[in-house]
Amino acid sequence: MAKYIFVTGGVVSGLGKGITAASLAMLIKSRGYVVDMVKFDPYFNVDSLYLSPYQHGEVFVTDDGGEGDLVLGHYERFLDRDLTENSNITSGKIYSSVIGKEREGAYDGESVQVVPHITDEIKSALYKLNRPETDVVVCEIGGVVGDIENHPYLEAIRQCRGELGKGNALYIHVTYVPIIEMSGEHKTKPSQNSVKELQNIGIQPDIIVCRSDLPLDDSAKKKLSMFCNVDRNCIIESITTDNLYIVPLRLHEQDFSGIALRKLKMEEREPNIEAWTDMCNRAEKAKTAKNKLSVALVGKYVEKPTAYQSINDALMTAGLLKNKAVELIMVSSADVEKKPEILKKYDGIIIAPGFGERGFEGKIAAAKYARENDVPCLMIGLGAQAGVVEFARNVCNMTGASSQEFDADNPYPVVCFVEPRMLKKGAFPSMITAGTYLNKIYGDVTTRERHRHRFDFNVKYEQMFLKNGLVYAVHSPTGVPEAFEIPTNRFYIGTIYNPEYRSRLLSTHPLFAEFIKAVAAYAEK
Repeated sequence: MAKYIFVTGGVVSGLGKGITAASLAMLIKSRGYVVDMVKFDPYFNVDSLYLSPYQHGEVFVTDDGGEGDLVLGHYERFLDRDLTENSNITSGKIYSSVIGKEREGAYDGESVQVVPHITDEIKSALYKLNRPETDVVVCEIGGVVGDIENHPYLEAIRQCRGELGKGNALYIHVTYVPIIEMSGEHKTKPSQNSVKELQNIGIQPDIIVCRSDLPLDDSAKKKLSMFCNVDRNCIIESITTDNLYIVPLRLHEQDFSGIALRKLKMEEREPNIEAWTDMCNRAEKAKTAKNKLSVALVGKYVEKPTAYQSINDALMTAGLLKNKAVELIMVSSADVEKKPEILKKYDGIIIAPGFGERGFEGKIAAAKYARENDVPCLMIGLGAQAGVVEFARNVCNMTGASSQEFDADNPYPVVCFVEPRMLKKGAFPSMITAGTYLNKIYGDVTTRERHRHRFDFNVKYEQMFLKNGLVYAVHSPTGVPEAFEIPTNRFYIGTIYNPEYRSRLLSTHPLFAEFIKAVAAYAEK
């Protein structure tokens, strides 16, 4: 039977609860255990399909088509494994399931209530991860203790300790310890009150992770230990940092995973974190490097960099693996539309994915600039659609060419509806044409990439593009184009799918690795 670790948050949101959970999962995995993760989000959206990037950052897609916020991406990259739709559960999913069962008469006429029906549904979703091969499940509860919407989740995980048995469930509370600037003194009262909220529900945390801008003094730790009824060595610091990936190492220095394993009565094994340590050391060196590769990310959500979190991580990792420091600069597509020359100072360009017409013409302008000036350019999703529209208009003389998303009756619909007309999401196999640049990059004639789009490249125009120098080098098994290249450019590639979802922190996606290679060569020319 799998052991369960529950991670809750207190005082304020945005403390890095997800990073703490992912760090612990990674550290336990490094000791040779099989770890799975799940996040319970208290909002009533069924999934992240319609969530604004301005609120939750990017939408991350799993192989099976599950959609979650950017935390799901952190989970996959920290754990270096594929997760499923069962790793992100919202109140929308829970309540929809319960209401559906009630409509089918599954509750034998009972009055359907939060307890036991909603809490039972939460536990059912949680216990789905209790597979024979899984040793530990790390479960993050979204929101903050005291929020009315996450109370059913806290009640459900309270019940879990009784059902799982002592030694099979562990509670970790991530809280904020502010510091008074004038006196330089840490204040523990907000954390004490947050723990009391948990205790009132019936949950006694076993470990408290204290987020703070400065290291806690011994007096603060002593107070938290005494008033929160937690062992002194179970007060763990999580000091603010601008490098998320060093967090597991800082927690490891305090024996975070060792303490958790001992409380779960599991064997302590020697951790293997050399590769992670090496990655973090390279990242620290890259921060102070004098010469950095400058890459512009052209998109419309640039005020919210986390809207492109997976791209940022994929690019950073690709640079580190080639001992190159990379600086990703957010550039508004609206600004590029007005003045494409602002891209002149960059060594490479990424044209970002997205939805909607706003900013699309700016992405077209960016694609034109990159193509005409032979700047390494990687276009993803809507960015790749912009690249196709630009090529049609300016190379193939298809005046008025566009996407059916924005103009269903345009004369040259080079981007058309996916058939059947629904969102294509999840991982699908693709065929790569032998002898193409993309074939060389992938080192294979097949691949399996994650999709999240409603519109495809129109196969009707494939031969016209080929005559003019643009090659569709990747196709679906049914022959629908999925990625293109211009062989006469040093790196000009567009993918309808999202390769960033498959990138990892210790082994980036080959497209990003080759892109950084091309960017480095361009910077040195």
